[in-house]
Amino acid sequence: MRTSLTLFALLVISSPVFAGLHYSGETVNALPAKWRGFLTDHRALRLLAAPKATSIVAETYAEALNKLEGAARTRKLTADETADLGAILVRVGKPDQAVELLRPAARQHPRHFRLAANLGTAWQLAGDLEQAELALGDALELAPAEFRAAEAAHLKLVRLRRKEGKTPADAPDALFEKSPDAVIVQRLALWLPADGRILWQLAEIAHAAGDLRTAAAMLDGCVVEFGMKSDALRKKRIEWRAAVDELDRRGHESTDRGTLAFKSTRPLARTFDESRLPAINPNGPTELPWPALAETTLGKAFTPKHLKFVEALDGKSVSIVGHVRPTTADTELTVFLFTEFPIGCWFCELPEPTGMIAVELAEGKSTDAVKTPVKVTGTLKLNRTDPEAYLFSIVDARVGAAD
Repeated sequence: MRTSLTLFALLVISSPVFAGLHYSGETVNALPAKWRGFLTDHRALRLLAAPKATSIVAETYAEALNKLEGAARTRKLTADETADLGAILVRVGKPDQAVELLRPAARQHPRHFRLAANLGTAWQLAGDLEQAELALGDALELAPAEFRAAEAAHLKLVRLRRKEGKTPADAPDALFEKSPDAVIVQRLALWLPADGRILWQLAEIAHAAGDLRTAAAMLDGCVVEFGMKSDALRKKRIEWRAAVDELDRRGHESTDRGTLAFKSTRPLARTFDESRLPAINPNGPTELPWPALAETTLGKAFTPKHLKFVEALDGKSVSIVGHVRPTTADTELTVFLFTEFPIGCWFCELPEPTGMIAVELAEGKSTDAVKTPVKVTGTLKLNRTDPEAYLFSIVDARVGAAD
């Protein structure tokens, strides 16, 4: 996907988080976050390390990476800048490069908390748990008091993994003497979004809180998306899925259920800069950023309020990159839902109403249910009156490659 560089600040994750992986472009809202929003952000972070990651979030990280690497070619980075660059390298799947960058910086600045913590995470993802333990031990000593519990859990996780060696335990990590702390486990999952055993632990938390559907869906993700082969996990997945099927058979309603007291809708805080939106093209498709749609608010009696930018595009040609979500079993699709991120579990990762677009292809056109990102170009239609219909639709559309 090619998005103009002016979109860098369109979707921004704003100030530092003092635990796990530390990048000054990330702020975590009060945890625990609702499962739907949490899993959406968790997936977005995980996909940053995927080859040719394509999303507005991925582009913000790519932009920041280019900026810091460019600065490093002309001058020496500050300790804070080096910590940021190391964190981004970890996020985009380059932990070895992060180690090379952070190791000398941590020696030069032995009291710099973020350098120590980021180096520990980089060592962990690079596969050297011994060095990770040393660096994370330093980070724990330097951590602010309010974040010591989270840092301690991360260090304990690495120590447990070292003891396991090449034979991982067939269970979530034994990080807690009593009940798992949802706040700490969500933090760990955000720092280490590709770690399937942490997702398993989250599933156990959701199940213990009474949210069986989300718990089963997370175990589906462990098996399908993370490829985990644990016999205990797969057995539990079958049991929980059967229990969900029984709820469906009895007509049990799906809601944001469970006894867990959520403190935010999504874990990653975002700010929106409307001045960074692209200029509207009067002679062709205008690039439509997902964050612009997400700024739509719904009042009482279904009264959507859109950004002026979005209002101005009603009935105009737009283009947007995202993922196809079939609504029928047809192999050749003429209509489908379009989302910013791929949806692994339609129940627990269902986007907000502002995160879905109903697409109707032009007459004679069809597409396959591809899993890779595509670009949709067509006429944007805003729904202002029907609460039973989607907020946004693109009609007379065509599907092309995500450039």
